Order: sequence, then structure tokens, then C-alpha cells
Amino acid sequence: MLYPVAIDKGSSFFGVRVPDIPGCFSGGDNYQDAIESACEAIEAHIELLVDDGEAVPEETSVENWLSDPDYADVWALVDVDITRLMGKAKKINVTLPSLLIRRIDQFVAAHPEYSSRSGFLSRVATDRVKSLSPVRAVARLVQALSKKDMHIDGK
Repeated sequence: MLYPVAIDKGSSFFGVRVPDIPGCFSGGDNYQDAIESACEAIEAHIELLVDDGEAVPEETSVENWLSDPDYADVWALVDVDITRLMGKAKKINVTLPSLLIRRIDQFVAAHPEYSSRSGFLSRVATDRVKSLSPVRAVARLVQALSKKDMHIDGK
């Protein structure tokens, strides 16, 4: 998951806030330490949420936060792999046409970040499910309305 993080450069410290995850923050002595620390903080925060049975916050686009004066400093995207927090992997049987299987295998061979056919199918399924989530749908609607200078006021 790619979470946007706001980085506040102090005189001797870089503070990091994660606006998509209320209460999640970290920092470091330099920019690189701050980013690494942010990854660890996000993973730990999400792990606590999962342990408590709460939903994992959806990551949003940096554009959602750019106009917020509380997050006016430097921005970065932090890639956090939460697959280990999603529960134990289960083997399933999937039937696909042979041409599709060949295309998937060719794609995976050209994109090692997927590592395997299962890795590819898992990531594609996860991305698709996330794109259909109600939270994301509402965020897209609000974003579209704000681009048209419309307001949602409950009327």
C-alpha cells in the first residue's frame, strides 16, 4: 500500500505524519531515517488495528492533502507491504483458460515484483477489491465534486 506522508524538517530532526492513519507519526535524524521510520510506524499501527479487529485505513492520493495547511511541508509516498497482516495464505483451486495462464506467466516473467502467478493474482485481486471499497468511492466522489467547485452540505 502506498501511503502519503508529510515530512516536517526541523533544525535537527525530520518529523513524519501519516494523514491517512490518525495518530500515526514518526521521525528520524535525516530524511532517509524518517522514511524508514514511517514504514515501521505504519506497519506497527496497522498491526494494532488488525489485532483489535478494526479496518485497515485506505491509502489516498497526496492530492487529497495538499491544500490542508496542517500538511504543507514535504511529501513522500511510503510503500508498506501489509500482506503478512492479512492472515494466513490459503491454497485455492482456480480454473483459467490456457491462453490467459500463458499471458499471466509472461507478464510475471517480465515483472519480477510479482514473483509468481499466485503473487500476481493476489495483487490484482487485492487492487480490484480496494478500488471497489465504499470509502474509496466516496473519496472519489468528493474529489470530483471539489474539482467542480461544488459543495456537499447535507441538503
